[in-house]
Amino acid sequence: MNRIYLDHAASTPMHPQVAEAMMKVMTGQYGNASSIHAFGREAKRTVSGARDSIAAYLGCFPDELVFTGGGTESDNLAIFGAISARKEQGRHIITTAIEHHAVLHSCQELERQGCEVTYLPVDKHGRVSMDELREAIRPDTVLITMMFANNEVGTIQPIREIGELARQHQILFHTDAVQALGTQNISCKDLPVDLISFSAHKINGPQGVGALYVRRGIVLEARSHGGLQERQRRAGTENIAGIAGFAEALKIATEQAETHRQHDLELRHLLLEQLKIHVGIEHFHVNGHPEYTLPNILNISFPEVSTETMLMNLDMEGIAVASGSACTSGSLEVSHVLKAMNLPEAFLHSAIRFSWGLGNTTEEIMKTAEKIGTILERLRNRP
Repeated sequence: MNRIYLDHAASTPMHPQVAEAMMKVMTGQYGNASSIHAFGREAKRTVSGARDSIAAYLGCFPDELVFTGGGTESDNLAIFGAISARKEQGRHIITTAIEHHAVLHSCQELERQGCEVTYLPVDKHGRVSMDELREAIRPDTVLITMMFANNEVGTIQPIREIGELARQHQILFHTDAVQALGTQNISCKDLPVDLISFSAHKINGPQGVGALYVRRGIVLEARSHGGLQERQRRAGTENIAGIAGFAEALKIATEQAETHRQHDLELRHLLLEQLKIHVGIEHFHVNGHPEYTLPNILNISFPEVSTETMLMNLDMEGIAVASGSACTSGSLEVSHVLKAMNLPEAFLHSAIRFSWGLGNTTEEIMKTAEKIGTILERLRNRP
C-alpha cells in the first residue's frame, strides 16, 4: 500500500539536503562547542555559522537567538523566564483559550504559583477580539502570549495589532510562531514582538531543536542551569547537528517560500473541490477562518461520523491525518480549540485536521477525498 502522509502540522519529513547537512556534522565533528581545543573551535564555528544564517533569514541579530530543544521549551523559556524577571512589576498574564498546551500548561502552572491569567475567548473562526484584549489589560499586566497561527485550524491572529497595543502599554509580547514558520513572512525586526518561539521539525528540519527570539534589551531568567551556553540563558551542550539542520531547513523554506505557498494553496483548493464531488458540500464543514489562515492546514468536520471512526478508517486505507494537536491526539477528549470556537456538538466530535507539504501530490489529495467519500457511504449503509 502506498501510504499518504497528511499530518505535516504534527511533524514534517526531513528534507534530503537537511539530512545531508546533519550527516556531515555527525560523521565529521564530535567536539564540544565549549571546548577551547581545535575540535571544540570547529564545533563552535558550526553553531555560530548556523546562528548567523538563521538570524539573517528571520531578520534579527544573531545574539537575539537562543537555541532550544524545540517549540515547547521555547514557549516555556519565554513565559517563565519573562515572568520570573518581572515578578516585582506584576503577575498578570493575558493569553487565549486556543493556545498550544506548551503555553496553556505553563500559564496554569504560573497560576498555581500565584499569577493571574486572563484567557481570552475567540470568535467562531478562532480569532481574538482586539477590543476584548484592550479591556483585559491591567496595570499589573506584564506579559501577553498569543500564538501567531493555530496548529489545529490554521487561523492567523492579528499579531502586528496585538504587538502595537502591547508596546503602548509597555507589556512584553510573546508569540508562538512554530506553526507559522515557513508559510508566513516573519521578520523579527519588523514585528512589534519581544519573544518568538520556533521549531525546526515543522519546516522539514530535525525534531528536538528549536529557537527562541529574544529582542535585545529583554531580560529573561534562565530555566536551566549548569553552563554558560546561549549567553547564560539556556545551559547545556548544544545539539550541533540539529542546529545545522535547522539552519539548512530554514534556508530552503525561505528561498522556496513562494513555490511552497502556491503548492499548498493548490492542494487546499483541490481537497475542497474533490470533497464537494465525493462527499457533497452539505456533508462537511470547514473549521477556521476563511481568509486569515495558513495555506497548508484544513480542519474539516464530517458530522455523520465520529473523529475516531474517520481516523481509523483512513489509517486502514494508508492515509495519515489527525484529530488536532499532536501532543493530545492520543486522547479521546474534544479539542480545546474547537470548544473555544463554540462549534456545534456535531462538529466538535467529527473534526479531522488535514495538513500537507513536502512530498504531497495532487494525486494523493484526490485519492484522499475519494476514500473519504467511500468511507462515508459505507458507514451510511452499515446495518
